[in-house]
Formats: sequence, structure tokens, C-alpha cells
Amino acid sequence: MKILVSCLEASANLHLEEVLKYLGDTEICGIFDKKFGESLYDSKEFSAMGFVEILPLIFKAKKALKQMVKLAKNCDKVLLIDSPAFNLPLAKAIKEAGLKCKVTYYILPQVWAWKRGRAAKVEKYCDNLASILPFDASFYSRSYYVGHPLLDEIKVQKKELLNSGVIAFLPGSRKSEITRLMPIYKEVASSLNNKKLLVVPLNLKNDIDEIYGDVSEFQIIFDTHAALLQSEFAFVCSGTATLEAALIGTPFVLCYKAKSIDIWIARKLVKLKHVGLANIMFDFMDKEALNVELIQEQVSKKALLDEYKNCDRSKFLGACGELRSYLKHGSAKIVADMVLSQN
Repeated sequence: MKILVSCLEASANLHLEEVLKYLGDTEICGIFDKKFGESLYDSKEFSAMGFVEILPLIFKAKKALKQMVKLAKNCDKVLLIDSPAFNLPLAKAIKEAGLKCKVTYYILPQVWAWKRGRAAKVEKYCDNLASILPFDASFYSRSYYVGHPLLDEIKVQKKELLNSGVIAFLPGSRKSEITRLMPIYKEVASSLNNKKLLVVPLNLKNDIDEIYGDVSEFQIIFDTHAALLQSEFAFVCSGTATLEAALIGTPFVLCYKAKSIDIWIARKLVKLKHVGLANIMFDFMDKEALNVELIQEQVSKKALLDEYKNCDRSKFLGACGELRSYLKHGSAKIVADMVLSQN
């Protein structure tokens, strides 16, 4: 069996790794991390943050779409993971080309945040809709909740508060995120006597000097989960890492800085109370926010240090247990079965 895979984000590739464990003796082609085999493009070539920074990738994406449809002609199945800006047009192109391979969309577009019209398109062009959020069912008529992939990947969760003296700094996985947060992270780090872990995505390990600058204040670590497990607190850029910290049970504050134009556009288009995934879930559960979110000019040395000192850690840990119960279980095996069982 041959499967076309489209997996552009670093976090999506972590989820793909778990799914591949259950796909048996299958061949994959398409776009994914090179550690899984020969890919059409390295997935990090499509990494961008914000509405403005994605523009230079449009021409590359158009070329990649044509190449992916050509590959799909010789495939039995299609697995799309997240990245709707690319994967939704790909699903449409595959169907309009008259190809018979069934399409599974894993990690559905976040239509609950913006552009709700995409839900109808996903249902039109995709055969299986694998949802990782329980509340997706309110927005998609054919979605199936498969569980959350982070519960496949996070094997250990804290049962009690940790006083390790270790603090984790997670400035994100994209260059633009990192360069905006690192100056403030360095100011915060210089004010703390704790052991400081700087989490660097593995695909950036050869670019530390260029992207992060002087990191002599930190111990570099490439494993997000390991860093969070040994830390008593974390400063986390918005993204998957906020949910990882919550599921592991490490108290944190969310820090988010973007281009002003991106923030302006987001505020016009996105109708959410919170930015972080964990807080968004608590909103849908009609519960109080899990963690503090600092956005744009709110991200300062003083604000970060205040949250480190004042965070109600016992309350946080209790809420993390509620979140794990809400998400129930992992998703990798169910998704693999969904792909393989298509007629």
C-alpha cells in the first residue's frame, strides 16, 4: 500500500510519527520530515508565521500542489495533517482530478476560530474527518473524535507539584517567533538564579547562533517533553507547547509577540477569548482560564517574572487533570485504522 502524506508543521510531524507505528508495511510519499524517508520537500520549507510571512510561500505552494496531485495518481490513500492553507486546496485538487484514492484529514481546520465556511469544503473534498477536539462536532457534521495526539506522545504526567529549581523557556518553533521573544527571555533569565532550559526544535540545532544569538545563560535541550517534565515553571510561546505543558502539568505563562499587522488582522477575523489551546478548551468547557496569556506589549520582563512568582500552582495542577479527562485518550491507532480501512 502506498500513502500520499502531506505534513508541513513540526508538531504535525510528531503526530505522524505516532501514526506510522500503526500503519505497518506501507510506503509513504509526499511532504514530511526527512527522517521518515525521501520527501518531495523538507516540511520546514513551508514553515511561516502570520498572514504577511506566508505570502512568499504561495508560489512554492502552487508548484507543490501540482506535484502532490501527480504523486497521488499512484497512491492508494491520502493522509492530510493540519495545515489547511495547503491541505484543503490539495484535497480539492485531488478530487477534481478525478482520483479515487480516499482522503483522510487528520487535525481539522480550526473553523471555530475563523473562516467557518471551510467546514463545508472539508466535508466535500475529504472522505474521513479525524477530529482531535471534542467540540469540533459542533462545527462539522461528519467529524469523528479520534482522541488527542499529545496523549499518545506524553507518557508521563505530574501528579504533584515539582520544586526542582528548573525553569523552561520555549520561544517557539518558527524563526519569527523566536527572534521576537528571545530578547525578553534573556532579560528574564538574567534575573533568575535557577537552572534555565532553552527548548530548541531539533530541526534548528544547526542554526542556534544565527537565530537565538548568545545562549550562554541557558542549557540547550531539544526534547520539549523532557524539559517540561523536569521544570517547575515554563515561559511558553503560543502554540502546541502550551497544551503540552498543560497535559504534563507544568505551570506556565503564555507569551505571544507577532507583527502588528498580523495582530490587527487576527483581531478582525478571529473571534476567540484566548490564544492558547488549553485556554480555548477551557472556554468551550465553560470553565475559568487555565493560565495567564501575555500578548504583544504585555510581554515584558516584569510581567513574566510576576507570573512566575504569583502563579497559583496547586490550582493549575488540578485543572490539568480536568483537561486530560476531557480529551480522554490518544488518537494515533484510531487514525491509522481509519486510513487502512477505507475501501
